[in-house]
Amino acid sequence: MPNTSAIQIKEWSRQLGFDFCGIAKAVKLDDDARRLDTWLQQGMHGNMHYMENYFDLRVDPTLLVPGAKSVITLLMNYYPNQQQATSSPKIAKYAYGHDYHEVIRQKVKELLQKISAKIGEINGRGFVDSAPVLERSWAMRSGLGWIGKNGNLINKQAGSFFFIATLIVDLVLEYDDLFAKDYCGTCRRCIDHCPTDAILENKVVDGSKCISYFTIELKDALIPEKMKDTFDNWMFGCDVCQDVCPWNRFSKPANEIQFTPIPQILNFSTSDWEEMTEETFKLVFKNSPLRRSKYAGIKRNLSFIKKI
Repeated sequence: MPNTSAIQIKEWSRQLGFDFCGIAKAVKLDDDARRLDTWLQQGMHGNMHYMENYFDLRVDPTLLVPGAKSVITLLMNYYPNQQQATSSPKIAKYAYGHDYHEVIRQKVKELLQKISAKIGEINGRGFVDSAPVLERSWAMRSGLGWIGKNGNLINKQAGSFFFIATLIVDLVLEYDDLFAKDYCGTCRRCIDHCPTDAILENKVVDGSKCISYFTIELKDALIPEKMKDTFDNWMFGCDVCQDVCPWNRFSKPANEIQFTPIPQILNFSTSDWEEMTEETFKLVFKNSPLRRSKYAGIKRNLSFIKKI
């Protein structure tokens, strides 16, 4: 029965280390399609031209998995048990440990295998920030939280420091209720504290102004000079909008051992980063999300935030 299957899937997800699991009916996301189109038309994706690709796939799960019936959303906490030295170049918390793509992809694969083995042969695909999937919208449709003014999914029990994975399957399941309430209320902390004013009204984030965009996504040799002195010492990503969010007072340290912070990330001083060789970078951060910026990108970012 669908009800039994849904319960089993949620239990297996917990056994694999996921903190939350919700299930929604696979439908075309017409409202999200309109919002995404407007966002793209306004150029808020900057040089992230890949956002323009596969538009139809982003809003229709049946184009990713033929015959799709259910979208399973999985959340995994990454809040660290230790923080960086306050004077060091800042790194977003999601990048403290092992690359989440590798960690979660394997767990989603195991969940899909478990479903096929125990419930019946199914067609399905798992996604971890690696395909055109609007995972936050599916998380909200799965009852896991609401999308805050900073664009992040916020869970009422545990805040927003979560990775989101999506598993689309051609299996009919019992569906969770849409999380219809917005608990941000009149709070504007994320908007008021954003160093680059990237968070706009009506839950719109101008990606082309976000520090994470400049320090990770932008592959140009130079960061625009107009952004000088606005990065608040962030070298890779940015957590300001999450750090100031009142709901993250409920954040607890992650249980996943592979998200344990790399010691150098916690302890490197500015001079340590400046003196680091490319060989050291490749050795220390071989399994880290920092690889995404590469050695040259880290050096570029470090130079940009350096106080003259």
